[in-house]
Amino acid sequence: MPTSSSTLDPANINAIFKAYDVRGTVPDQFDEDLARATGIAFVEVIGAPTIVIGHDMRPSSPDLAGAFAAGATQAGADVIMIGLASTDQLYFASGHLGHAGVMFTASHNPAQYNGMKMCRAGAQPIGTDTGLADIAAAVSRGGQPPTAAVGSVSQQDVLEAYAAHLLSLAPVAGRKLKVVIDAGNGMAGLTAPTVFERLGSDLIEVVPMYFELDGTFPNHEANPIEPANLVDLQKRVLAEGADIGLAFDGDADRCFLVDERGEAVSPSTLTGLIAARELAKEPGSTIIHNLITSRAVPELVTELGGTPVRTRVGHSYIKATMAETGAIFGGEHSGHFYFRDFWKADSGMLAALHALAALSETDQPLSGLLAAYERYVVSGEINSSVADQASIVDGLEKQFDDAEGVTTDRLDGLTVSHVDWWFNVRPSNTEPLLRLNAEGRDRATMQRVRDEILTIIRSAS
Repeated sequence: MPTSSSTLDPANINAIFKAYDVRGTVPDQFDEDLARATGIAFVEVIGAPTIVIGHDMRPSSPDLAGAFAAGATQAGADVIMIGLASTDQLYFASGHLGHAGVMFTASHNPAQYNGMKMCRAGAQPIGTDTGLADIAAAVSRGGQPPTAAVGSVSQQDVLEAYAAHLLSLAPVAGRKLKVVIDAGNGMAGLTAPTVFERLGSDLIEVVPMYFELDGTFPNHEANPIEPANLVDLQKRVLAEGADIGLAFDGDADRCFLVDERGEAVSPSTLTGLIAARELAKEPGSTIIHNLITSRAVPELVTELGGTPVRTRVGHSYIKATMAETGAIFGGEHSGHFYFRDFWKADSGMLAALHALAALSETDQPLSGLLAAYERYVVSGEINSSVADQASIVDGLEKQFDDAEGVTTDRLDGLTVSHVDWWFNVRPSNTEPLLRLNAEGRDRATMQRVRDEILTIIRSAS
């Protein structure tokens, strides 16, 4: 039942229901009252008779998941609780069991945040245009749950089945590899041991880092897209003489690589590698890439006989485009990787297994294996706190609108393209930030473009 909690104010609901998930601070923006009301609204809008619920290791997650389950059962739905889980494990449960799903996590956000990622049966995404706005509106309206028999709550462990399914999609069977894994005190600390134990010590030697589940993130934030959060892994790879390093974010749906030299690998490079592997299995297939992915990806896909399709950033958009095009694989430069055979959902662990499988099949080091997929120099994502995101983006568009040899588009934020470089600026869907990504034909070109745009953004903020 909705209460007078301030989290149920329409202004707060509008603030934390984002483009493709829910994200807010606990308890000021997101509490059990809001979770319970969302459970009721979810059943009303989606009409799901059964809902699978998982949660991450944040201290607030179990109670929020329980409150959502209470609301959903009040509204007549049955609930299957899978307990502690990675987000891709929740997607697996939704696809494997054939039920709608809700994951309680704030992904890579700091400890004071929590949130919800939602999907229909078969891990079909729920975003603003596919039900999330309607759920938010139903929460704002409040009121009684529909008259129905109260649903049941049961528990089910899907971790072993999840691990088996991933390994069936990307079997690793080659030379032995030494792998350092930084779980960041997040959910990979639960999933990685189960997955890698199935491979056996004759194939994989795992060096674990920060596998203890701790939603306060005592070692570093579980956000490997930030270079500072990769430093520990990079040092450990070198100290161990490891073949590869893997870093996962808090809910383990994203994966980043470090090569044997301790160098961070661009997610676009991993996208190219996986795309090549998938196209080798199904020649001529479609590959999705978002608009901040390196130009190397569509070039490689075309050269390999596939069809590249560009889309905006965000899992609900990627998944919808995959469904429309029948794409076999999709990659985002943020470290999300989507697989048709994983219900079009993203899985950091499955991407990691593809990298390990490819590396185990060659005598080359990882840097040598990936050299063919690296053609340009990328900036990585750079965030700036700005007071008025829209005016800065509009100003940049005007500045480049008539520039010679330059094109602009507004598919997602603003993309400005030149034959030698491109950059994209777009507002974050989850934080008060403006995100910049830039790429150049060489390092000097990238740095020039990056610094010019950062100066404009930060002088106007």
